[in-house]
Amino acid sequence: MSRRWLFADQLGPHFLDERKQPVLLIESKAVFRRRVYHRQKAHLILSALRHRAAELGDQAVFLRGETYGEALRTVREPLEVSHPTSRRALEFVRNRGGVTVLPARGHVTSLEDFADWADGRRGTLRMEAFYRFAREHHGVLMDGSEPAGGRWSFDTENREPPPKDGRLGVPAPPMPKEDDIDAEVRADLDRWAREGIRFTGRDGPRRFPATTGEATARLRHFLRHRLAAFGRYEDAMLSTDPWLAHSLLSSSFNLGLLDPMEAVRGAERAYRRQGAPLAAVEGFVRQVMGWRDYIWHTYWYFGRGWGDSNELSARRSLPDWWRDLDADAVDARCLADVRDRAWVHHIPRLMVLGNYALQRGWRPAELVEWFHTRFVDGYEWVMTGNVVGMSQYADLGRMTTKPYVAGGAYINRMSDYCGGCRYDPRQRVGEDACPFTAGYWAFLARNRSRIPANARMARTMKQLSRLGDLDAVVAQEKRRGSDPP
Repeated sequence: MSRRWLFADQLGPHFLDERKQPVLLIESKAVFRRRVYHRQKAHLILSALRHRAAELGDQAVFLRGETYGEALRTVREPLEVSHPTSRRALEFVRNRGGVTVLPARGHVTSLEDFADWADGRRGTLRMEAFYRFAREHHGVLMDGSEPAGGRWSFDTENREPPPKDGRLGVPAPPMPKEDDIDAEVRADLDRWAREGIRFTGRDGPRRFPATTGEATARLRHFLRHRLAAFGRYEDAMLSTDPWLAHSLLSSSFNLGLLDPMEAVRGAERAYRRQGAPLAAVEGFVRQVMGWRDYIWHTYWYFGRGWGDSNELSARRSLPDWWRDLDADAVDARCLADVRDRAWVHHIPRLMVLGNYALQRGWRPAELVEWFHTRFVDGYEWVMTGNVVGMSQYADLGRMTTKPYVAGGAYINRMSDYCGGCRYDPRQRVGEDACPFTAGYWAFLARNRSRIPANARMARTMKQLSRLGDLDAVVAQEKRRGSDPP
C-alpha cells in the first residue's frame, strides 16, 4: 500500500483508506515565514500536526524541515495525497514526480457532483439551490421526497437577538487540556519569534481541538447540550459570551479532524431520536453541508481570477491598527475577541468586521489574507468566498443578491455591543454619530452606480435619495477614512 502524505489540514482518519496505512507528515517552517499568523492559529496547526504524528507512532514518517521540498528530497518511495485545499499546494504536488493526487476529501459533496450540478444551472449559483440539491442527493433531513418539517429553511426562526439578561442557559463548551506537545509547540514558537518570525495576536491557552478525539468529544457535547439553543441565537452577539451556543467545530472540520458528514448525521439523529428542535438542527446542517461545502466548491469552480475580484473599486490598504489587532485603539467591539482568541462567530465576522471593512473601502484581497491568517479556522478556500463573494460584495453578486452592509441599528438589535459605547446608532452626523450608521449611508452613496439594481435594494436606494444630510455624511466619513471606530 502506498504511503499517504497528509497535509496539516488532512489529519483525521477519513483521510486514510485503512487504519494501518503508512503515512507521511511534514512540518514546514517556511509556512510561518511567508505570512504573519495569529499566534494561537500557529499553535493550533503545529499542535494538531504533532499530535497526529504521536498518535500514528511508527506508522508515520514525520519530517520537520524549512520547506516541503527540502523534506521531500529525503523520501525515496512513491506517495499519494488527497487533493490539497489551495491552488498553490495542488500545483506543487502535481509537479512532484512520484506523487499521485487522489480525489478531495473532507466535504460532504464531491467536486465532481458539484460541477455536474453547477454546469446544469442557468444564471447564478445560489447557496440555497445547492443546499437543496445536497440534501436530496445525500438524503439528509428528508421525509421521502420532501424536506423534514415541510420546509427547506428555518432561517426565520433562527434570527433572535440575545436574551436581555445575556444568559442562554447552556453549559460551556468543553475546553482541551494542554499537554507536553503543547508545551513544546509554545517553546518552539517563542524561539521562532526570537529568530524573527512574526506573529500577531495574543498567546493563550489552546481553546480548539488538536485531535480527532478532542473534536469528537466537543461534537458530542454540542449535540447533547448546546444544539437546542444554537438555532434561535445563531445570529446573536454578546460581549460577555463569545461562544453562545455555537459548536466551535469550524477549525476541527478545516484541519480535517472531523468528517463533516459524521456531524451532519449526528445532528439528524438528535432530531429524530432525541427530539432536538428541527430549526436548530436544520441551521447546523445548513452551515456544515450547505454553506461550508458551497464555499469550498465555488473556490474551485469559479476559478483563480475570482479571488482578485474588486468590482466596487475598493482601493484602501488595511490600516496598521487592523492588521496588528490593536484592539486598544478601538472603541467598538469585536477586534479584542480576534486578538485574544483568534475567533469570533460568523455574524461578528460578517456584520461587524466585514461590514466595517466594506464601508471603508478596503481591498478585498488584503482582507482575504487577514481573515485567513488571523482566525484559527481561516484558509484561502474558506475566506475567498466568505470575503470576496459574501462580506465585500467584490464580485457584484455571483454569490449574493445584495451587499451585506448595515448600520448601527442592526448591531444594536442583535447584540449588547452598543451598551456603554460613546456612539449613538441612531445618529449619522456629528460627534456622537455611529461610524457604522454613517458608514452605511456613505458606502451606498459611493457605490450607487456600481451596485446592480434589484428588488431587495430598491427601498434602501429610495431612502438614500431622500436624505437631506447626505453630503454632510459623505464628507464626515471621508474625513474619518480608515480610522478605528
